[in-house]
Amino acid sequence: MDGKINVTYITLSGYVDLSKYRYFYFSVIFAMYILIICSNATILYLIWIHKNLHEPMYIFIAGLLFNCLLYSTSIYPKLLIDFLSEKPIISYSACLLQFFIFYSVGGSEFLLLAAMAFDRYVAICKPLKYRNIMTKNNVNIFLLVAWVFPACHLAVQAILSAKAKICNFHLEGIFCNNTMYTLHCVRSRALTIFGVIALLNMAILPTLFTAFTYTKIFMTSYRSCKEFRKTTAQTCVPHLLVLTCYFCVMTYDVIIARVESDFPKTARFIMTIQTFLYHPLINPFMYGFKMKEINKHLRTLLCSAKT
Repeated sequence: MDGKINVTYITLSGYVDLSKYRYFYFSVIFAMYILIICSNATILYLIWIHKNLHEPMYIFIAGLLFNCLLYSTSIYPKLLIDFLSEKPIISYSACLLQFFIFYSVGGSEFLLLAAMAFDRYVAICKPLKYRNIMTKNNVNIFLLVAWVFPACHLAVQAILSAKAKICNFHLEGIFCNNTMYTLHCVRSRALTIFGVIALLNMAILPTLFTAFTYTKIFMTSYRSCKEFRKTTAQTCVPHLLVLTCYFCVMTYDVIIARVESDFPKTARFIMTIQTFLYHPLINPFMYGFKMKEINKHLRTLLCSAKT
């Protein structure tokens, strides 16, 4: 398409046999989107209405669930439209917005998991100081940093990308992630530097902090009684599983942008779907079934719905 017109459109070329399987794709993604909305919203509702869940750990979980809703809504509705379109396209400005939301929410996820790790560390290793450290103001600061810090990083990258000259109008993907950089005529050095800084600040450092914190927690619990170790495992293992899953998803997302066209189209399509298909469902199911207090309220809600 002509790059000189007022609105620049990008063709999404990552779909496999779209004309043949469009209704199958639509049905699967629509069902998954409804399930994501319902599951995340249900756990959010339980945390909202029950005062005994108004604790820092559950507030951070609510932040993660809210992120899942935002993360999914930035991708799924556009996918559903593309499945029913003759030619999947997206304006470059909308592509930048999707890129911004996808990665700012992703960075927020790592920071919230780091905040949860710190909360568990204080609760388990320094229980007498817990109320003094995890105050309402401090929790609000953690939440604010988790959402604003990544947004500031991604705003810089989105602005630099908006100013970059575009030579390629076909994106080898189904939504605007890291592959968006392949649209640029020249890969900007500033974008590369800011990308590395963002990756370090929003993913690598929070992950290392979280891993170090849980190591300290498990070392402390190992020296304690069996009941204490069991309680620690019940509260910490779900967080670690969510972190591991999300880290793997984001690692793949970074790698796939580097291999570019060398990766088979069908394999790229299948793997790209994995980045947003399962993770928004892992959080509500992991915390809904593994966290004792949330699970208790969830069972009560489901039982009352049956009667």
